[in-house]
Amino acid sequence: MPLLDVLDQIRARDGLPERDAYLALVEESLSLLEGEPPVYRPRDVQGRSGGLVYLDPELPTVIVPDLHARYDFFHALMHARLLGAGRVGEMLEEGRIQVLCLGDGFHSERRGRERWKQAFDEYATAFRVRRAMDEEMKESFALMEMVMRCKLAAPRCFHFLKGNHENILNEEGEGNHPFRKYAFEGEMVREYVLRFYGEDFLHTYARFEKALPLLAVGGRFLASHAEPAEVYDEEVVINMRLYPEVIYGLTWTDNEAADEGSVEGMLAHYLPDVPDAVYFGGHRPVSGAYMERAGGRYIQVHNPSRWGVAVVMPQRPFDPGTDLIDIH
Repeated sequence: MPLLDVLDQIRARDGLPERDAYLALVEESLSLLEGEPPVYRPRDVQGRSGGLVYLDPELPTVIVPDLHARYDFFHALMHARLLGAGRVGEMLEEGRIQVLCLGDGFHSERRGRERWKQAFDEYATAFRVRRAMDEEMKESFALMEMVMRCKLAAPRCFHFLKGNHENILNEEGEGNHPFRKYAFEGEMVREYVLRFYGEDFLHTYARFEKALPLLAVGGRFLASHAEPAEVYDEEVVINMRLYPEVIYGLTWTDNEAADEGSVEGMLAHYLPDVPDAVYFGGHRPVSGAYMERAGGRYIQVHNPSRWGVAVVMPQRPFDPGTDLIDIH
């Protein structure tokens, strides 16, 4: 079945996904992620795919900001004709475009603020009633199901980076921190999944999250979920499982918290022959289409109120004036 038809079916589903089928999808995706070809995903010292992914420098790249359960945004993007030559999902499946997501699949955040408050009341009664939490999890599961289907359909051309919200265990450690904002979102999701999908599902999904790459190297850009806290070389990024501070430093860094010169240092290290290269990230919201940091070298693109993406063309420098596109 064509990828876009698969995504249409996911979007049209009324209700939560069936446990066993979803677990099988997570297991298949995990197997792929842990054993990607080292030519573009170098192996760590344990023989697993590391935290660094090299993108195809000859392909246009669509950079997707923090998604936070916005499956409708993702679905619309896959159907969009950004380059006037076919829908993104079709071009992705044909190997004519690549898509890079900056992470944060779960948790609706600001747009779901009132629902989170209702879901907290449900959590407090051990989910005896769970209408709000069911709706929240339906959106998160649908988004990540679409992500996994895209990865399986186009493993070389589709990549989803780990964000700080890729922490279904709500754990402290291994580069992760527990999460809460409008309620106890991290713990509520962990408890929901444990209760209704089971411990094996919970821990398999956590392994999937920890198999995601941290840093993408394109022909004219770098990208990670958050601004790099400092300069990280290939060895520590590839061996991210041995360096939790690298995971933290590429997923949790707040605005103004990075070492001075970290962005410039990363660009000089990974793309020394591309003086106009830029670094993309999300993590903290921006009020417009983007925010420039690090002297214009860091492009922050996370606006939760917009369905916006960045498109990087291989033959010319990125231009925020023309290359930031709203899907609607």
